Amino acid sequence: MIFVTGGAGFIGSNFILKWLNYSEESILNIDNLSYAANLKNLSAVEKDIRYKFEKVNIQNQQKIEDLFFENKPRAIINFAAESHVDKSIEGPEAFINANILGTFSMLNAALNYYKVISKEEKRSFRFIHVSTDEVFGSLKKEDQSSNEKSAYKPNSPYSASKAASDHLVRAWFHTYGLPTITSNCTNNYGPRQFTEKLIPLMISNAVKGKKLPIYGDGKNIRDWLYVEDHCSAIIKILEKGKVGETYNIGGNSEKNNNEIVSEICKILDSISPREDKTSYLSQIEYVEDRAGHDFRYSLDISKINKELGWFPEQTFSAGLEKTIKWYLDNL
Repeated sequence: MIFVTGGAGFIGSNFILKWLNYSEESILNIDNLSYAANLKNLSAVEKDIRYKFEKVNIQNQQKIEDLFFENKPRAIINFAAESHVDKSIEGPEAFINANILGTFSMLNAALNYYKVISKEEKRSFRFIHVSTDEVFGSLKKEDQSSNEKSAYKPNSPYSASKAASDHLVRAWFHTYGLPTITSNCTNNYGPRQFTEKLIPLMISNAVKGKKLPIYGDGKNIRDWLYVEDHCSAIIKILEKGKVGETYNIGGNSEKNNNEIVSEICKILDSISPREDKTSYLSQIEYVEDRAGHDFRYSLDISKINKELGWFPEQTFSAGLEKTIKWYLDNL
């Protein structure tokens, strides 16, 4: 069995669906069901005998520890996190609790379990911690992409909380010998993402006839990774990743916000045109920039390419069209 925290969220639910299609091994979903979680994401597998769900806050170390000893997992993949930068600016406390204290509790529970399992079980046990490119801070357009040795320079409460959790994971490996691996990924997109994030928000607002708000001048750049590609990378890390290492995961698809929103509008114009036949582009509205808005994130993914043989498969345009069609069917 493997454990997944945050499995009712965007990336976690996509991972569970992919895992159950990929492996016969059972999976336990540990999720507190906060506002962005949705068990409907997993309706297709809720009756699968390999799938179990436990509503638990990852800060509840004793309950998490009990789950370890009851289920005896060989690995845990820690997706659970508060992740919306805007919300972290408005109320950072929830991010400190979930991302730092939650990871601290998970590490302690995992370590207490790891200490008493057999040598053979220890050899295969893994704690996979899923993090973000935002910990490396903002890049200029001409800067080289961040690699696994780049310095951490988090600028938002969200990225600072994730940076702290990454450091805890590293410390539990080096100090206590817990077999951890950390991944840092770029912006994910795809089905089942809560509609506060850029791509699903633009799709939802567009079809509802609402404004499409773009921060500042719309020139901020992110790399975009289709969520299924991210999930396949995590499986590769679980199977082949080296303990104590960090792996960057990206989509090789750097786009600025203007390009993203324009492409969404053009696809919608083609597959779900407005009644008045004018373009969805007319709904774009530029709004005051976000406080401390980082200009660019970019990851060098050559390490995972070379060492684990993982590459993103989905092109951005194809992935975006799939995503838009999913939301049109599910909004």
